[in-house]
This record gives sequence, C-alpha cells and structure tokens, in this order.
Amino acid sequence: MNRSRRILYIDDDAGTRRLVEKLLERRGHDVVSCDSGQAGIAEATKGGFDLIAVDHYMPGMDGLATLNALNQLPDCPPVVYVTGSEESAVAVAALKAGAADYVVKSVGGDFVDLLEQAFAGALATASLKRDKEQAEADLLAANQRLEALLREVNHRVANSLQLVTTMVAMQARLLSDDAAKTALSDTERRIQAIAQVHRKLYTSGDVESVAMNEYLAALVDELQATWSTPVGPRTITLEAEALRLHTDKAVSLGVIVTELVTNACKYAYPENQSGEVRIRFARADDERFQLEVEDDGCGLTDEGPKGTGLGSKLISAMAHSLSSKLDYDRAHDGCRAVLVAPL
Repeated sequence: MNRSRRILYIDDDAGTRRLVEKLLERRGHDVVSCDSGQAGIAEATKGGFDLIAVDHYMPGMDGLATLNALNQLPDCPPVVYVTGSEESAVAVAALKAGAADYVVKSVGGDFVDLLEQAFAGALATASLKRDKEQAEADLLAANQRLEALLREVNHRVANSLQLVTTMVAMQARLLSDDAAKTALSDTERRIQAIAQVHRKLYTSGDVESVAMNEYLAALVDELQATWSTPVGPRTITLEAEALRLHTDKAVSLGVIVTELVTNACKYAYPENQSGEVRIRFARADDERFQLEVEDDGCGLTDEGPKGTGLGSKLISAMAHSLSSKLDYDRAHDGCRAVLVAPL
C-alpha cells in the first residue's frame, strides 16, 4: 500500500485490535477499531473508510453476519475477512458472501503484513471493478447515442423519401402520356416500399433490423389502398411470421413484394372483376426464410410475367442481393412466385 488509508478493523479480541492499530498506524494509516459486529456496522455507516477488516469468530454477531450487513450499506468499501481458522469452508463462505479477500489470523507482525497485502489486493480489485463498470456504462451510453442517431437518420430518410414520392406524384399529374404516368406511379410505389422500412426502424426499439410481419402488413395496407377500387376490387391477404431481417434484406424483400403484388393486381384479373393476391412469409428452416406471392388469375405467359420488364429486372436484382432467385410454380392455377433466401 503506497499511501495512507483509513481502515476500519472489527474484532472482539482486544490484543489483536491493539496490534493492528499500532502496526498499521506506524505505516501511516488511520485505523478505527470496533469490538463487535454491531459497533463496526454503526461506525461503517458514518462512511469515510477505504477498507474494512472483519474477524470471523465474534460473539452475538459473527463475521459472516457482519459482512452481510456491511454489504447492504451504500458504497461499502472492500472488506477483508479475518479468521483464526484455516478451514477452507470459512474462507469460501466469506468470499461467496462478498469479501474481497481473506487472511488467516496469527500472532505477531506477520499477520499485519498479510493483512496489508490483502488490503492492497482488495483495492486493486475494487479499482478494476470500478473501471469495468465505468467502461460498461460508457459503452452503454455510446450505444444509446448511436441508436438515437440512427433513429434520427432513419426518420430523416423516411421523410426525404416521402418528399420524393410527393414530387413524383405531382409530376405524374402534370403528364398527359398514360405510359409515363404509369411509370411514375410504379416508381412512387417502389420508393414507398423503401420508405416504409425506414419508418419501421425509427419507430421501433431496434434500429438495425425490421420485424417483417409489421413491415409487410404496413406495405400491404398501402398496396391495398392503391389497387383496390370499386370497379375492380383487389383483396391482398398476408400471413407473416414475426421474423426480423437486417435493413438491407428488408428493403430488398419489400421491393420484391411490391413488384409481385403490383403485377398481380394489374394483370392477373380483368379490370372489372374482383381478385385475390395472397402473401406468405415464414421461416423455411433454421437458416432460411420463404416468401410466396400467389393469385388465381390468368397465369404466366410463355415469356413470363407481363409488364415492361423493369419489374422483373428489379426482382432479379433484389433476389440476387438476398443470395437467392425467384422461382415460379408452373403447376399452380394462376401465378405463384416463391423465393427462399438466407436469414
């Protein structure tokens, strides 16, 4: 021990108390001694001690009871347990009860030397514990700041994407060419699929992954509102497990679902007839998920899905980003698209 410490020594043996006081004070320490557990606890409650030593064998309130009571005090300093017994069970019980170290009591200065060494070790251990707790607190605070920042970033991205979709919609209204207006409407839906991911990220407790059941449900609501009309009602149903996917995977899957549902709503059924589009998302096995989008419409042509071809290219690109590809079930009466990809 390199500098003076204020030490509380609790022991019913008057001779040992005098020896500890004398030798530790010679070494520059301030020692307060008590002859019972009750008196020691009362003294410790006043605070201001760097270390405490507690004897095991004391009448009325023994060392373990005293140690337990000391540990209930706020900011209790390290406690070294002192025992006249060499039984390992006593030392183990003390350490389990929260003692920083233990010393076997003996007659003479050797005992005080060992006690001082135990004090030094206890202080070093306490310092390491404080540093660890501080590092963990700093890391937690840093993570919380990062999560708040990511949440704010996602909020702003979602707002910016919403602004883009608004501008696209305004531009579409100014056009007279039906093909151009359709292309811009498709673009608007694609942007909305991405924006929905960022909305889920800043409104949830996890800023790095998306609950796919919630995300797909919100996406389906938007697609339902877009495609279902009184003249040609479209029912879009969803069965989705509560799996979480990383942001990038959620975006890719959202674009794929948007393209498949849009294609089904456009081409599977005649304009003046009702039709249903079904979406299923679930775990395929321990390492993969499966997406299915199907309808009961006119089915695939020999060339594949109808449309301009851009949607198919987007689906292929998004599936590739998921380390997968989209397959069509040719045996299905209608169109059934299936994608299986790693979680």
